[in-house]
Amino acid sequence: MRTLRLIALGALLHVKQASRSPFEIAIALLVPVVQATLAVYLFRAGGEPDRLLQAAVGAGLMGVWSTVLFGSGGAIQSQRWQGTLEMIMLAPRPPALMILPITLATGITGTYAMLATLLWGRLLYGIRLDFAHPLAFLVAVPGCIVGLGMFGLLLASTFVLMRNANALANTLEYPIWLVSGMLVPVTALPGWTGPVAAVLPTTWGARAVHEAAAGGPVWPALGVCLAISLACLAAGWLMMTYVERRARVAATLALT
Repeated sequence: MRTLRLIALGALLHVKQASRSPFEIAIALLVPVVQATLAVYLFRAGGEPDRLLQAAVGAGLMGVWSTVLFGSGGAIQSQRWQGTLEMIMLAPRPPALMILPITLATGITGTYAMLATLLWGRLLYGIRLDFAHPLAFLVAVPGCIVGLGMFGLLLASTFVLMRNANALANTLEYPIWLVSGMLVPVTALPGWTGPVAAVLPTTWGARAVHEAAAGGPVWPALGVCLAISLACLAAGWLMMTYVERRARVAATLALT
């Protein structure tokens, strides 16, 4: 119970911090709307107006992934700049347990991206929000966000070690959402991307959400997403411990 309370209070704290950042608010408001607009026009230009709901859902997933990716890196950088990263690493708890609330908080704030893209598509483009499995959709989206948060923990271990975490985030944003099939089906990509997509929790989380929207087996994909996410949590836990020790040896934990 103490561990759960620590995670819950830590996530709440970082959500409050993100809600008071003008930069975070501006990005959260603008990026999902822009991505939703581009996705709708892309599908219309491709002669697939019947798949506009899929475009809106895919754009929402892209927004959630961008929020988790940049939020995890940005949160670590913010802690570094504020001089609190060392205290987090020196807390009498495992480092991963102290970083996990940050990555979960970015996932929670990312839910706005999904809501914004769906509302934007409905109000501006008249997209009918006819989900094949509405209840499954309400379960699949939080499950996908939890999976992304655990995947963010694995990525955050490298963000602790690197001084410029945004450089890594910039290189990972588009390749991951493209390979994961958030907007474009994985089957439309080159064959060599299949094995890469199969080991990413983002792939299975996106598939579960799309299946819930379009109609299909939601629970197998969601189960695989959560299973891979737990593996990411275990790997991130070990990696965070190693990175903490490595950062101390290399003197890269702080700015000075």
